[in-house]
Amino acid sequence: MWHLLEPLHALLYYAPEAFDEAARLGYDTTERRPSYFAWRAAPLGPAGPARVASAFYSFSPAAVARHVPAVWGTADPADVLAARLRAVDRTYGAVLGEEGLRDPGLAEAAALARRAAGAAGPAGRPLAAANAELDWPDAPHLILWQAATILREHRGDGHVAALLAAGLDPVESLVSFAAVDAAPVPFFASRGWSDAEWSAARDRLAARGLVDADGAATAEGRALRAEVERRTDELAAAPWVALGPGAVDRLADLLGDPWLAALGSGLLPAENTLGIGRT
Repeated sequence: MWHLLEPLHALLYYAPEAFDEAARLGYDTTERRPSYFAWRAAPLGPAGPARVASAFYSFSPAAVARHVPAVWGTADPADVLAARLRAVDRTYGAVLGEEGLRDPGLAEAAALARRAAGAAGPAGRPLAAANAELDWPDAPHLILWQAATILREHRGDGHVAALLAAGLDPVESLVSFAAVDAAPVPFFASRGWSDAEWSAARDRLAARGLVDADGAATAEGRALRAEVERRTDELAAAPWVALGPGAVDRLADLLGDPWLAALGSGLLPAENTLGIGRT
């Protein structure tokens, strides 16, 4: 379900319509990060860099501080949230087309996804809880996007808990992920860690026997990452258990066309640190 829903959420960070809305708010759109931090952190309110770095986890605090709280000096979080929905509305219109937006299957998918999102418990889930507190939009495609957002942040919050339980700090979480060939190391540069910080984290993992001298995961390192992913799945299961297997299967079928449209749009990077499209 994550593989089906994540591309529908992630379009916001790459679509030209979203960059256009960000530019109207006054953000520099020559790079992706200012609007990314604004779009994703806005449900938290005018949060400072420590709070955002804590919630986002894998980003260097220094990288976060380059954009937060400056993004709130450009636009108030409430204005960002309104522009975020406009951006999604325009993006989905471009990607799915008018016929796709009117498809009864999309409305059915939105209703099922909203039910699942309603079962995503907020306890210990700061980003999921912040998004769940927002008012629901009326249009089915916007409901689908907001539900996908709550569900992905619920999963992400649980993933942070799994990383903490595994004793992996923010940069170690990335180094250990790269070590199992999740993505080439240069793809993680966007998280803002310096070469020295990356190397130091690799040395710490090597001392624990989790990576070898070349930075590749050892058997112990692969086992730890597998346990992190297993625990992440377990912590993300409640919404799907509540929805029930029949409804989950129905939602998966209904999401097929929007998922293919999102991947086929060419907006999402073919290779990324999240594994989008790797099914």
